[in-house]
Amino acid sequence: MTIILTRRAALSCAVALAAFPALAQDAWPTEPVHVFVGFPAGSSPDTLARIITEPLAQRLGQPVVVENKPGAGGVIGVQQMLASAGNGHTFGTTINGPLTTAQRLMDDTGYDVGADIAPVTLIATSPLVLAVSADSDIGDLQGFVDAAGAEPEALTYGSVGQGSGAHLTAELFADEAGVSMLHIPFTSYAEVTTSIMGGEIDAGFMAPSAAMPHVEAGNMQMLGITSAEPFPQAPDVPVMAGQAGLPDDFRAELWNAFIAPADTDPAVIERLNTELNEILADPEVQEKLLAIGWKAAPGTPADLEERIATDTEMWGAVIDRVQDSQ
Repeated sequence: MTIILTRRAALSCAVALAAFPALAQDAWPTEPVHVFVGFPAGSSPDTLARIITEPLAQRLGQPVVVENKPGAGGVIGVQQMLASAGNGHTFGTTINGPLTTAQRLMDDTGYDVGADIAPVTLIATSPLVLAVSADSDIGDLQGFVDAAGAEPEALTYGSVGQGSGAHLTAELFADEAGVSMLHIPFTSYAEVTTSIMGGEIDAGFMAPSAAMPHVEAGNMQMLGITSAEPFPQAPDVPVMAGQAGLPDDFRAELWNAFIAPADTDPAVIERLNTELNEILADPEVQEKLLAIGWKAAPGTPADLEERIATDTEMWGAVIDRVQDSQ
């Protein structure tokens, strides 16, 4: 039997077909959403995830369950997200390391960032500060570079571990400033700050939130910050770029992102990106993020994809230099 559509009926069908992706997007989610975090409950990445998932659940009309899967600098969380994927309701938040440096620092992460992961949006960024004891003879960034350049490894600095963002930032700083420092790895910022104040090490690279309580107590001072512009949590700390021999475009930031398995429906990613960007534009959410040391940084999936590529190249070059010098 031949069916002949009138012009009006044909147009109605075309409109219905064009609206189908939007209808599918509106129907999602149909069950609780799970967000994997590669750090323990109470950690900064976990707190950040909970700050954004609470309003996200309200917007989606479904529970958003934060799944803590700590280990390997956040890599375990990404692995677990991918292992649990398949129903379009599984996602993750992660710091930059598992997406930019882990595949250079580990024998096998178990995933390929480009092939297995779909970017949703950058969530927030955090610079690092160079901090020294309040009793230090060094009072500014130029003085630090001068002291570090007096002889190789004249100064010691602490970070939260070999290959951490703080370690690689310090090595990038040293290379750009033309100095050499001795790295002393620790397991937490608390250990780094205690060792600085106790005179066991000369300096440390750390998140502003780790240094601020000790600065306010008069026990430490911050010499410079690695962001391109002053950071709201530490507005009086000078930007390093263009100072003490560093290039004008010097910048190093930690960041946190929302990601999905690569096979996630593009309409779902678009919906999530829209919801998360609106959440991150909320002043109350921004204040909550700043309170734990993060500055909201919404954007598009393409923005995050570009950031991953740029930082992978930049940190890869730093890792190569560090490994070649060992």
